[in-house]
Amino acid sequence: MFPDLYPFVEDSFSRFPSQSNIYGLCQAGEHQLLAATLKGKVVSFTYQELQQKIRPVAKEVQFTYIPVDAEIVSIDAFIKSSPKRGLVVGITFIKDSGDKATPFLNIYCDYEPGSEFNLESIAQSCLNLELQFTPFQLYHTEVQSEDGGRETVFLLSGHDQRIHLYKENASLHQFEEQPVEKLFPELKELPSNVLWLDMLSIAEGRRLSAFGCQNGCVGLALVKQFEPAEVLQSWRVQFDSPISIVLLFPLTCQILGVKGYNLLVTSTIEMAVVYRNVQEGGLSNSMCLSDSDQWDAVLCALVIDLDFDGEKEVLLGTYGQELLCYKFQYTAEGEDGHFQFLWRRSFKSPLLSIIYLDLTGDGLRELAVLTLKGLHILQHSLTSTADLVVERLAKRVAARTADSKLVLAKGQESEEKKEDRTFHASLN
Repeated sequence: MFPDLYPFVEDSFSRFPSQSNIYGLCQAGEHQLLAATLKGKVVSFTYQELQQKIRPVAKEVQFTYIPVDAEIVSIDAFIKSSPKRGLVVGITFIKDSGDKATPFLNIYCDYEPGSEFNLESIAQSCLNLELQFTPFQLYHTEVQSEDGGRETVFLLSGHDQRIHLYKENASLHQFEEQPVEKLFPELKELPSNVLWLDMLSIAEGRRLSAFGCQNGCVGLALVKQFEPAEVLQSWRVQFDSPISIVLLFPLTCQILGVKGYNLLVTSTIEMAVVYRNVQEGGLSNSMCLSDSDQWDAVLCALVIDLDFDGEKEVLLGTYGQELLCYKFQYTAEGEDGHFQFLWRRSFKSPLLSIIYLDLTGDGLRELAVLTLKGLHILQHSLTSTADLVVERLAKRVAARTADSKLVLAKGQESEEKKEDRTFHASLN
């Protein structure tokens, strides 16, 4: 399906000692990834300068208080909201003690000045929390206060049909569980175990929150963020199978001036669906992504601008080992349209997670694809990217040249009019 549109070449592949899962990959800082394997191993992935070349480096990080027999369930990381400093890493795992399996959440954060971003030091600074529920997705989001302050918190879904909030107590230098209802009233009463959660801050101190459940229920809420937080509107829709991904994203058309927030929903047996303009119409306007159910369950998704045209594409990764790409095509009026299937690419094992980030630090992002066997790093073709840069620079130069000529012409015209006025004044 239009193979010439595929924008990537594979740069590297790192095989892991055991398989991962859909919650097993996260970004840790600007240029680093952390991948967790089920058998208790965490691998950091970066690019480093070795022998005068930038090369990929994957190495195991020894996080403390993770037993050798532990099975890691999920991992997440964030950089603290300014003015605070530091990288925070959260890891959930289940320890098999023989008689029973005990779940834990470990939160790693180093408060020593100079070590706040040192991953080796952070990995030794652990807050170990025993859980009373089986953990699922570990997710971070930023909360806002009316005075403009911001803070990033962890949200952890569990098999107890609840979302658990973990917030930093700065005075004690640790994270504590707090009631979720105060900051996130939309998560108070849930219809089933939440498998995936996503949030997006929008204008006027509001946010959109979406969750997808094991029983196929999808929830969406428009929330006033400032304390006390308040649910302004909420919507729900029922699918026939467990929800694998919910993803909120803006979709704009720069030429037509169309903008709005949308919700992508994928489930285990049905086609992926995009709900359009959810901040206004909730879940009333849906569009299916054709053939998205033809390669087994969709396990991961991403919405990014791959071809640098200012319009975003939708990427879906499937258990059937395919990466699918869709792009929204507007009608002439800019109101309606459809998602067009652009291309697909096959991998050698199921796709579990995808992240788009600048690993090499050169300003051009890479696509990290976590599969059952390991981590693929896909890079944009440097030749086509360079051609695009030259083309756009040429357009800018041409536009500036035209502007300069116009300014010069107007200046000459003004000078001629001034001379005419002077001449007529001398005659009078």
